[in-house]
Amino acid sequence: MTKRLGILGGMGPAASAEFVNRLIAQTPATCDQEHIPFVLWNNPQVPDRSTSLRNGDDRPLSFLLEGVQILKAARCDLIVIPCNTAHFWYDNMVKLKVPIVHIVDSVADALRDVGATGTIGVMGTQATVELGLYQYKLNKAGWSCIVPSKEEMDNIVQPAIDLIKSGDMSQAYDMFMVVIDSLIARGARAVVLGCTEIPLAVNQNTRNAVPLINSIDSLVKSALKHFK
Repeated sequence: MTKRLGILGGMGPAASAEFVNRLIAQTPATCDQEHIPFVLWNNPQVPDRSTSLRNGDDRPLSFLLEGVQILKAARCDLIVIPCNTAHFWYDNMVKLKVPIVHIVDSVADALRDVGATGTIGVMGTQATVELGLYQYKLNKAGWSCIVPSKEEMDNIVQPAIDLIKSGDMSQAYDMFMVVIDSLIARGARAVVLGCTEIPLAVNQNTRNAVPLINSIDSLVKSALKHFK
């Protein structure tokens, strides 16, 4: 039976659509039949993940579990989630006995692919940064993570992510580049764009010869490896 990819999306809708576009663009297919069959569950009604994490509640969890169950019922062999903060509930979701790619593992693979070593800059939502979604796994794997300052998070990064959700990409790009340059100046040998909204505004792969690792493309690459 043909393998089928499940995409747990809607967080936000534009990031999920971008994942699908990049998956299709990066699949080495010469005809329709060589593309990966997938099922997209796109539910934008999932409560805001960052807000729940900062409030210490699990309001998104029931929505996430419902989505995983739907994709499992659709006979998906693997699930990807193009939302970083949703991965704080990863351990709860994998209890439903369907393989789910952890987005930080996919980013770690991407860092290895570009030969990034030493200090890594990490950008993301306030919850992703404050609660250490990337720092724990990447530090354990041998990298040393640095993150934007609280002032940069409060006044630049999170507002820029909010701008993307409202459709303002150009202003968000300028804001993100300020923080990327700041992380590079502090010694980052690569910068992780650890929010799937950020690549909607920042679509370049390097900055001043420093690799920019976006979590959408890393997740795409992980999916493609599974479906070789």
